[in-house]
Amino acid sequence: MSTPMSMSTSLQTGHVGLNVTDLGRSLAFYTTVLGLDVQAESREGDRRFALLSRDGRLLLTLWEQSAEGFRTDLAGLHHLSFQVGTMEEVREAEAVLRGLSVTFAHDGVVSHGEGAASGGIFFHDPDGIRLEIYAPAGAEDAPAPAGAAPTCGFF
Repeated sequence: MSTPMSMSTSLQTGHVGLNVTDLGRSLAFYTTVLGLDVQAESREGDRRFALLSRDGRLLLTLWEQSAEGFRTDLAGLHHLSFQVGTMEEVREAEAVLRGLSVTFAHDGVVSHGEGAASGGIFFHDPDGIRLEIYAPAGAEDAPAPAGAAPTCGFF
């Protein structure tokens, strides 16, 4: 077994890159639902992409290079989760998503587990990519649809 690289304690996730089938459609979805800003964009030929940020920090990149939507039967991304500060913000996002007729994995806010304070909403983007918006507290009374298994694990 090899020895891990020496890294500072500041290691954290940077941005996430998603392959999409239609850049325009996905760009409209992510800027509307998450309120992200377009930092850079190209719609030239086969080099179609968008870099999305919040407060100047790159969070998400979209790459139009897929012919099919998300597939759960292939190795790779399981779901992408976004944390907000309050359950009120989760419910605001839920209202926006319902207005867009988005497909939800569970009906409304659910907790992350039985008796858990954290929870949120689970839904799919236009390509079927699984997404979550959650708050660390405020879901104590919400159902835990997966019993003992993590709510975000199987849907």
